[in-house]
Amino acid sequence: MILLAVLFLCFISSYSASVKGHTTGLSLNNDRLYKLTYSTEVLLDRGKGKLQDSVGYRISSNVDVVLLWRNPDGDDDQLIQITMKDVNVENVNQQRGEKSIFKGKNPPKIIRKENLEALQRPVLLHLIHGKVKEFYSYANEPVAIENLKRGLASLFQMQLSSGTTKEVDISGDCKVTYQAHQDKVIKIKALDSCKIERSGFTTSNQVLGVTSKATSVTTYKIEDSFVIAVLAEETHAFRMNSLQTIAGKIISKQKLELKTTEAGPRLMSGKQVAAIIKAVDSEYKALPIVGQDFQSKCKRCPSLSEHWQSTRKHLQPDNLSKAEAVRSFLAFIQHLRTATREEILQILKAENKEVLPQLVDAVTSAQTSDSLDAILDFLDFKSDSSIILQERFLYACGFASHPNEELLRGLISKFKGSFASNDIRETVMIIIGALVKKLCQNEGCKLKAVVEAKKLILGGLERAEKKEDTMMYLLALKNALLPEGIPLLLKFAEAGEGPVSHLATTALQRYDVSFITDEVKKTLNRIYHQNRKVHEKTVRTTAAAIILNNNPSYIEVKNILLSIGELPKEMNKYMLTLVQDILRFEMPASKMVRRVLKEMVAHNYDRFSKSGSSSAYTGYIERTPHSASTYSLDILYSGSGILRRSNLNIFQYVGKAHLHSSQVVIEAQGLEALIAATPDEGEENLDSYAGMSAILFDVQLRPVTFFNGYSDLMSKMLSASGDPISVVKGLILLIDHSQELQLQSGLKANMDVQGGLAIDISGAMEFSLWYRESKTRVKTRVALAITGSITVDSSFVKTGLEISTETETGLEFISTVQFSQYPFLVCMQMDKDGAPLRQFETKYERLSTGRGYVSRRRKESLIAGSEFPLHQENSEMCKVVFAPEPASTSSGWF
Repeated sequence: MILLAVLFLCFISSYSASVKGHTTGLSLNNDRLYKLTYSTEVLLDRGKGKLQDSVGYRISSNVDVVLLWRNPDGDDDQLIQITMKDVNVENVNQQRGEKSIFKGKNPPKIIRKENLEALQRPVLLHLIHGKVKEFYSYANEPVAIENLKRGLASLFQMQLSSGTTKEVDISGDCKVTYQAHQDKVIKIKALDSCKIERSGFTTSNQVLGVTSKATSVTTYKIEDSFVIAVLAEETHAFRMNSLQTIAGKIISKQKLELKTTEAGPRLMSGKQVAAIIKAVDSEYKALPIVGQDFQSKCKRCPSLSEHWQSTRKHLQPDNLSKAEAVRSFLAFIQHLRTATREEILQILKAENKEVLPQLVDAVTSAQTSDSLDAILDFLDFKSDSSIILQERFLYACGFASHPNEELLRGLISKFKGSFASNDIRETVMIIIGALVKKLCQNEGCKLKAVVEAKKLILGGLERAEKKEDTMMYLLALKNALLPEGIPLLLKFAEAGEGPVSHLATTALQRYDVSFITDEVKKTLNRIYHQNRKVHEKTVRTTAAAIILNNNPSYIEVKNILLSIGELPKEMNKYMLTLVQDILRFEMPASKMVRRVLKEMVAHNYDRFSKSGSSSAYTGYIERTPHSASTYSLDILYSGSGILRRSNLNIFQYVGKAHLHSSQVVIEAQGLEALIAATPDEGEENLDSYAGMSAILFDVQLRPVTFFNGYSDLMSKMLSASGDPISVVKGLILLIDHSQELQLQSGLKANMDVQGGLAIDISGAMEFSLWYRESKTRVKTRVALAITGSITVDSSFVKTGLEISTETETGLEFISTVQFSQYPFLVCMQMDKDGAPLRQFETKYERLSTGRGYVSRRRKESLIAGSEFPLHQENSEMCKVVFAPEPASTSSGWF
């Protein structure tokens, strides 16, 4: 043990701590030169911990440490010099053999001569009570090299006693906890507490988000009160919440061991550390010990225009149904994020009209100041020649993963200007509402632009004189979900006419349960029970659904059940199936409904035997222990058998978070005159109308109209081609997570997850007076690609891991009604196409000189098409009336 005492890096004086009243840290002996070995290594894998499946590298060196100065007024005020020597770089995975990128290369060729010289220049560390006071090095050294020296120097900061404190080191200003034991001291750094300037962003919705976890533990080994080694391990792991195969992990280790000591230089005398440093070398400068950001320079990299030329062929309209188009879209966004406004404008102005919409999707999704400036300069909202481009830009804004105040301010400015198309003006306001919600979710509700947008929406709704403006502001509020807008929604829901009342009610339906108070439900009960005025069926059923989905009281449930039997025929059936769906799917209201059903007055044969074709049904698309995907379909008919409303919803759930993935609503009214039928109560004077409305990834889109008015209906029936009308079509950046990490070893790491899709949602509504038949069709085609990557960069060697998944699929819903008799025949069909699933893994190590190692793996499988039940009754009768459907289709007659 005497020899170990001599071979000592740092001496810790517990006596000094107790007498002088401070926490003592590392202390070096006078006139000694400490010889140590140091290594830092990094490994990347998918979290499985198998060395053979990892990529990474190790940087090792010898280290000389000497004490240059000690404050004569206090032993715990020291200046030490740290010098790295004999630097080497090698693979961690020794099985690489002949494939090693370092084979046959010496350190000067790997690191480059000038970098190696900088790395081996000594640094000075001023320690007071074991904590870093200042870090001194030479100015104008490469940042990446300086960071490696910061990583080594940070290991010399520690304390002997247990406790929690704040420390500033290469990781930033961090909360650290020390645990002192007899033979070791453990330092646990809370990496999520570290304050350091680094770029990054994420998607606010947790269903589309990424969960990351970081740990840092440093162990100081002690023998006979002497530190003999330092072992540090830092891990960063991530996984995508909704697809856990997209995952990765960084393991970074540091090891510092004392080998021997020998006679060293004598202490320098003096009371001021500044004078000592100047005497050592006047070129030394005090620099932050916090790691500094750097970007590796790309040599011979293609320009943005060259990148676009290789990308554009994949974004041709005919290729958008392929996942390859989405991959190209995601890759090009990364290039756009480093491009200038002028470069972006150049490719926008040069592109043809076929590919330009996809380019607009990409430029808008880049979400940088340059890309926003370029696209706003390029689009002319006063011209009707670029309506499609304007709409694609606006929807891309609505789906923005991390919108900022600048984007919202730009749209507000556009809204105050003039438009060639009123549809585009409405869309701008609707998307302003979507941006307000996203910014508020990220604690941006008090931003000036958000405050202005709120006033614009609420003030516009209060002052609107035209029905079209009222609908526009209601749609914006349906996106923004402002709590202060609820009184206005209640006013329009109860007092508004037809479509206005229905839109206000559906907007209330989107609010969280915490906002549906007893006062709100009082108004909804009045609407459902028609206490003040007669309402349309669509408004009444929506009001009932809100009540039943938001902690209904015993009396509320009882009154709704007692109303069944007193309603119009099809509304009776709809409400009955809605209650049955709550019970079957075990929704939150099911317990209260069961309580009420114990009363015979509410639960009897007369009430539960009502005939009709309207229905409500909820089921699972997919269900796993940590996530679920559900669909719900409700269809409401008029008493004459004509569709009144078809509503198809898909929700994603991960833990307690949820995402309204899609909603497609087809509505029709005032069509009874076509078949000489009698309209239902409250719907005698409705104009002929049919249209479609959609919500996509929590964003309400501008509704589209099939026809409006009897003359418009007749003209379109005579000229109808049966072709569907597109509700939304384009490329969407759905998942967007980026983290820049400062590893405590000095290396720089990045964790990125991007997910995108090419989507086309279309719908159609057809009538045949000759066959007395109507048909509605909603079709969704999707190509999806998700990529996750982690990289670690030292500027002279880079290692990375990329994981990606892609697929293409479709979902189609068809509802056919024969109303030649009552009860009329209804056939509902919904199926999801079979989907090829492709998974890729790429691992690489690459020198800055160009030499590299790459490993690729690929896995393919086929997900079979799914059949979704839409109702429980008479499921075989559809096949009797119509020709058999394909095997992957689920059908049912009522």
